[in-house]
Amino acid sequence: MGCTVTVCRDCCCGSRSKHPTVDHDAQLSALRATLEPGHRVRTSLCLDVCAQSNVVVVQPAPEARRAGARPVWFGLVLDDAVLTDLTTWVHAGGPGVAPVPPILELSVITPPPAS
Repeated sequence: MGCTVTVCRDCCCGSRSKHPTVDHDAQLSALRATLEPGHRVRTSLCLDVCAQSNVVVVQPAPEARRAGARPVWFGLVLDDAVLTDLTTWVHAGGPGVAPVPPILELSVITPPPAS
């Protein structure tokens, strides 16, 4: 199995009232169509970084995780260009395997402190 991509879909992420010009369902469908079955795409309740919605977390593939790779958090994933850059990076191996492309670095955010 490859990476696991977690898409926040709760109070702010995926909200038409907060992001009325984003087709949130199409965004999730595009991730699934592009990444599955080689990678897992799942949704999550609030990830506690609402100011950065829409949030997507890419967890490394198991081998990369065992080698020390850590999840990478992305915020403001609101347009197709960011989504395409993200899926291209995941197909290249994602965290611990492929460096985050400079254009995608602009979307990297700090995860909330562990509780």
